[in-house]
Amino acid sequence: MSEVLPAEAIAPAATAGAGPLDARSRPPRQGRQRSPLASIGLHATLLLATFSALFPILWVVLSSIKPASEIRRTEIQLFASPTLENYGKLLTETDFPTWFLNSVIVAAFTMVFGIAMSATAGYALSRFNFPGKRPLMWVFLLTQMFPVAILIVPIYTIMANLGLIDTKPSLIIAYCTVAVPFCAWMLRGYFDTIPRELDEAAALDGLGPFGTFWRVVLPLARPGLAVTAFYTFLTAWGEVAYAIAFMQGSNHYTLGAGLQQFVPQFSPRWELLTSGAVLITVPAAIVFFFAQKHLVAGLTAGGTKG
Repeated sequence: MSEVLPAEAIAPAATAGAGPLDARSRPPRQGRQRSPLASIGLHATLLLATFSALFPILWVVLSSIKPASEIRRTEIQLFASPTLENYGKLLTETDFPTWFLNSVIVAAFTMVFGIAMSATAGYALSRFNFPGKRPLMWVFLLTQMFPVAILIVPIYTIMANLGLIDTKPSLIIAYCTVAVPFCAWMLRGYFDTIPRELDEAAALDGLGPFGTFWRVVLPLARPGLAVTAFYTFLTAWGEVAYAIAFMQGSNHYTLGAGLQQFVPQFSPRWELLTSGAVLITVPAAIVFFFAQKHLVAGLTAGGTKG
């Protein structure tokens, strides 16, 4: 004959066994639903922000294909006698091709030297302990706090003493002083995310510090290097202050300094300035196209460790 258990004994057992089942069988909680009015407000804000960001670019592009007389008119028209004459004048009647070539050379060498110095400095800060390491890191940060207007005079004096005024190396050195400290700090954070066990395994295989850096760590740091390349290129490509201060001849101007020749005090040539501004974006867009798949990973990976 089976023994009948009292109800008080059955209830706790049933409750204990049903708890996890109830938790697993409970339907997932739905996210908080946004009201229609909130959705309309959110999308309207996003559309307004997108329009505010894209309208100046669209206006420059449309102005670059307008005749000079249409640009100066008080009446606003999006399309008015579109023509490519402005681009023809820019490329054939001005020194724009020379400025463009100078900018490409300066930006390319700044990018190469910037990557080399930033990567080696960032790796040393990440992997080695040496006297003055912490003060050096603070120096890298402090150099970013000084405005360009303050740095131009001492850097100009140094370049003049070295005989580098009105030469491309003066701009390359100046741009590296701007880009390298920030990029070294950023790459140091990125190298911290790469396990140190890889360095130890490489050392067991007979690789020295530089061999480990070159063959093991550097290939894993492509996202960080892509961000460094993009940042150093843009630093040199669109800079104006150093280019105006260091370059004295029109044949040595970069784009930042050269395009200012189109906007004198009394008779600005907006048709040439706008067409030049459009052409300037092409190399930057090409660099961004090749680096874009690594940019997000490179920017976010250095923010956390481990």
